[in-house]
Amino acid sequence: MVDRELIVAKAAAVKKHLKRIEAKRGNSLEAFKNDIDRQDIVFFNLQMAIQNCVDIAAHIVGEKGFGIPGSTTELFYLLEENEYLQPEITEKMTRAVGFRNLMVHEYAKIDIEQVYVSVHEHLDDLNDYLVSVFKEVGIAP
Repeated sequence: MVDRELIVAKAAAVKKHLKRIEAKRGNSLEAFKNDIDRQDIVFFNLQMAIQNCVDIAAHIVGEKGFGIPGSTTELFYLLEENEYLQPEITEKMTRAVGFRNLMVHEYAKIDIEQVYVSVHEHLDDLNDYLVSVFKEVGIAP
């Protein structure tokens, strides 16, 4: 049985991390490039927001018995196959997980400009995911 309280708690964590990103991402690419503390705060909170989305997916997939994923991104495809996500949201989430993996495993190779663009143009992807999940598990947004 899907634990709605767990999903709400994880979603609240996502929202908290997104607010922190919004507060620290800044309005200027140059300022972002020159402020390592700001970058660290944004990186950490982005990683945590994405990880909480992964945790939600893993919980639903496990509790509903949708299959055994071969990778983290496969969690989202399993949700899509079971009509929890639309294909466009699945693609957004798989890109987010790929980006998170890059931040975690290839930190030195991160393109700061790509991070800046991401936190200005793609944070709504995580919110869209939460809205879809809430709808499917019967939680009011």
